[in-house]
Amino acid sequence: MRLFAAVLPPAGPLAELGAAVDALHALPGAEALRWTSRPGWHFTLAFMGEVEDALLPELRTRLARAAHRTPPFGLRLHGGGHFGRRALWTGAAGELDALRLLAERADAAARRTGIPMEEHRRYQAHLTIARARGEGAPLAPFVAALDGFEGTRWEVGGLALVRSNLPVSGVPGEGPRYETVEVWPLEGRRDGSG
Repeated sequence: MRLFAAVLPPAGPLAELGAAVDALHALPGAEALRWTSRPGWHFTLAFMGEVEDALLPELRTRLARAAHRTPPFGLRLHGGGHFGRRALWTGAAGELDALRLLAERADAAARRTGIPMEEHRRYQAHLTIARARGEGAPLAPFVAALDGFEGTRWEVGGLALVRSNLPVSGVPGEGPRYETVEVWPLEGRRDGSG
């Protein structure tokens, strides 16, 4: 199955982002973007790709350990950015070092389980809200519109393992469907002894 580790923002902050994204739909060029499905909005921590079923028990154990060692931390959805002319995203603000640490722990859990992971690079928190169709689109106006976006702070309290179900219907523009496999509570202590 195709898996990734993620942070799943709660409904309130996602509704705030939804209102900001609704405003983006009125901008020129919005039709050139494929908007991501709101129920699937998340911060990917570690993308694992296809994982053999035999590896799941150990992966679950290692992710549970990573969550157990990490204390809850505060985040908020913040601003916007893009990767080239292909992807538009909103970022995060708050305890980003804690988010990066959780991403590193999720990546290490997958590697130690024996899952071949992409080359390790510094984690950049982003929640993809749209992808360009075809050759890409000028995303600067959308990023500028998101510049002042500040979501409400929430406490990240869990590490999720999510299954990505790729589209099979052949409907143009259909995106993947996401299914939460398991969520482990963050249980570390703030004094660093967790």
